[in-house]
Amino acid sequence: MPRRASNPQTTEKGALDSRAEVLLAALIKEHLVTGEAVGSRVLSDRFSHGYGWSPATIRNVMAELEEAGLVEQPHTSAGRVPTDKGYRYYVDNMLGEARLSRTDLKAIDHLFAANDIDAGSSPDRLMETASHVLSALSQNVGIVISPSLADNRLNHIEFVLLPDKRILVVLVSTANIIHNKVIRTADEFTQDDLDRTARYLNTEFSGKSLLAIRAEIVELMKEEKALYDRLLQNAILLCERSLEGEETTGDVYVDGASNILTKPDFVDIERMRDLFRTFEEKSRLIKILNECVHDATNYPGDVHVVIGREHPASSMRNCALITAPYRFGSNDNIGTLGVVGPMRIEYARIIAMVNYMARLIEHRLGEQAAR
Repeated sequence: MPRRASNPQTTEKGALDSRAEVLLAALIKEHLVTGEAVGSRVLSDRFSHGYGWSPATIRNVMAELEEAGLVEQPHTSAGRVPTDKGYRYYVDNMLGEARLSRTDLKAIDHLFAANDIDAGSSPDRLMETASHVLSALSQNVGIVISPSLADNRLNHIEFVLLPDKRILVVLVSTANIIHNKVIRTADEFTQDDLDRTARYLNTEFSGKSLLAIRAEIVELMKEEKALYDRLLQNAILLCERSLEGEETTGDVYVDGASNILTKPDFVDIERMRDLFRTFEEKSRLIKILNECVHDATNYPGDVHVVIGREHPASSMRNCALITAPYRFGSNDNIGTLGVVGPMRIEYARIIAMVNYMARLIEHRLGEQAAR
């Protein structure tokens, strides 16, 4: 079962009693459907007969939930809505095992087929489609981040000389993901220099990451006989330039940002603008998702949920972020996928969806690597 909580919270008094849990779950489910504040009368109509709870009892329990910070009244005369702390308690203690419905499984198959995704599709097309599937099924924002270039293990590398001392680096990872990057150097290279360096890296370091390659070359250059070896100097220089800015970033695929515009939960225009800026800024978005992956690395397959004020980024404090890491090749190759939406989101369904899609990408990448 996925580990759902990245930052568990309960009330200061500990776990709720069964009656309070039942009422909190009922209030959350009602609010998820209607988007409206839930009054005690709605809950009284539901529980006064089957459970024999009086309206006064229900009002008292609701007051206790409010005092514990799990629900709040948006207006003095209105009903109550869950807080981020209430959603956290619900996710951690009341969801049970999350599984995708047959309808969702069929929809995923249909969307992959509609986008012509099969065993021969490129990894970048797979990830782009995965972000679309997450967005389309959740009606929120789907995000997929590929592993960083630094962590990808080398299958093949080429350097192509361009004008103005620019060099195109083409790296094919062991999972057949192709990374293209243009670098600049102060040194003069000929295409023959670049070809010799690429042949050396492909022959001596296949299956290793650029970070590991750089470290090994540095050790080689400490040996006196290698101090003036032009080939090693070229190799470490080109590895350094290729790695600049790549230690913590990969490619980002975002789909469905416009879905946020349809959500009544987002009424603060300035905060919505900040949220859109977050989606647009690659480094900012990756930093947010990597904070989830950092805790997930010891728990393969885990789904992490960050809700409301648990987010360090102010732009995300009206949001729920549900993420999972995916791996291929070795545990060093970690990517992330997830869904961003309002706190009023279908937690059980989206948790199951994100977990399933992470495992699906792992499986598809494994098929491609084996081809």
